[in-house]
Amino acid sequence: MRAKTVMIQGTASSVGKSLMVAALCRIFHLEGLRVAPFKSQNMALNSYVTPDGLEIGRAQAVQAEAAGIEPSVEMNPILLKPEPGMRSQVVVFGKPIGSMHWSDYCAMMPSLQGTIRDCLESLRANYDLVIIEGAGSPAEINLRRSDIVNMHIAQVAEAPVILVGDIDKGGVFAQMVGTMELLAAEDRARVAGFLINKFRGEVALLKPGLDFLRDRFEIPVLGVVPWIEKLRIADEDSVALQSRIARPLSASEIYVAVVKLPAISNYDDFLALEHESGVQVRFVDRIEDLAGADLVIIPGTKSTVSDLAWMRREGFANEIIARVHRGGLVLGICGGCQMLGEVIEDPHRVESREIVADGLGLLPLRTRFETQKITTRVIARARAPWFLDGEATEISGYEIHMGIVERSNASQSAFTITSRSGVRTEHPDGAVSSGGNVVGTMIHGLFENAPLRITLLNHLRDRKGIVRLQGSPQVADRVEYDRLADAVRKSIDMSSLRRIIGL
Repeated sequence: MRAKTVMIQGTASSVGKSLMVAALCRIFHLEGLRVAPFKSQNMALNSYVTPDGLEIGRAQAVQAEAAGIEPSVEMNPILLKPEPGMRSQVVVFGKPIGSMHWSDYCAMMPSLQGTIRDCLESLRANYDLVIIEGAGSPAEINLRRSDIVNMHIAQVAEAPVILVGDIDKGGVFAQMVGTMELLAAEDRARVAGFLINKFRGEVALLKPGLDFLRDRFEIPVLGVVPWIEKLRIADEDSVALQSRIARPLSASEIYVAVVKLPAISNYDDFLALEHESGVQVRFVDRIEDLAGADLVIIPGTKSTVSDLAWMRREGFANEIIARVHRGGLVLGICGGCQMLGEVIEDPHRVESREIVADGLGLLPLRTRFETQKITTRVIARARAPWFLDGEATEISGYEIHMGIVERSNASQSAFTITSRSGVRTEHPDGAVSSGGNVVGTMIHGLFENAPLRITLLNHLRDRKGIVRLQGSPQVADRVEYDRLADAVRKSIDMSSLRRIIGL
């Protein structure tokens, strides 16, 4: 029996579609259904590696986790990773097929429809319910002919559509009405309900607007979902960083400054740190905001060489080098690790037009970009002193990179990778500077490992002369998914939603 389907579309980008899909995956999973998420095409720099070493959008991995299943490439067959110059790396069925200009990709879209249909049908054959996520807005008139992610997918999947609007941005009723008016008649007929998201206040105040929507379009407003504070669930992409508000720093807390690179990727690496008590994480794009940081992190990036040039233009490069010479701590992850090295070679022009670029020279590493991307889950042992507290800490994480990084001398590695995609190995990862205050690694997901996270934070507390914390206030991800599901379940008319889906 083929799975039932429902599709979550939005009035715009970043209205909460991904989170609503995660919430519904969790709700129906807890009700005993076999649920899977699906998004035909995702444009994001936050990505994830499936157990079989394929790359998909981070949002679909989160949604799969909420549904209690392992993520698979069928859940996100097409991933676009933006690059400078209106280009994107195009990842099809988990593997990159090249860097394309938007016009070239549009010409290619019709050939991808078969892959999309096959993936959707595979999920429908193996689950009870597939919850589909749209992208951006379905009412973008200029994109209608090349649509392979919104109403076209709703038609292919025979899915009723729930339209989500973000009231926190303001003008939610105009968003809803404008979207409906711009849809073609056959697409408008697919919209079976409205959902308002991110509300702060008394729902009764919205009644005139809710009644207006119901009366004008003769479809229900399923509910009003409140703003959910401090939810420890990864956002889809870096647009969410714009809403981060820095609070005043306290002398008794740890300040971690993450350089907000123009092409920052996998910034969810720091989500666990953001939710630690006594820790403030700031994503900074001004060098003056590095002042007072106990740790500076250069994160991953989709465009290592161009972001390194940006660091030089904006003064970050000189400031970080000066910081290291003063004994300050600097950590580089993936692209950030490559920047800390001596040289970056790109003979095939995989990431930029420059064949060779000088790194910051803070680690004895050389990077060479190859045409094949490494995407793998790893298990590793910590070797960098920051991450050690008595005995070697074993961690799990993942690699997503096209740059091959090698140490140029016999310096200490940051980690020893002991397993790649389940295959035993003994592979040195990254490096530690001779002074011990600079560390680089190619492993993502470090701070999801609580023992490593606690050890690092206590190391920073020791350096700062403040009291160590024993243990961690972190809660399991499943508790956060349950909290999200509970808030959404209480806010919407689940009986009407079940009728719409046909459950």
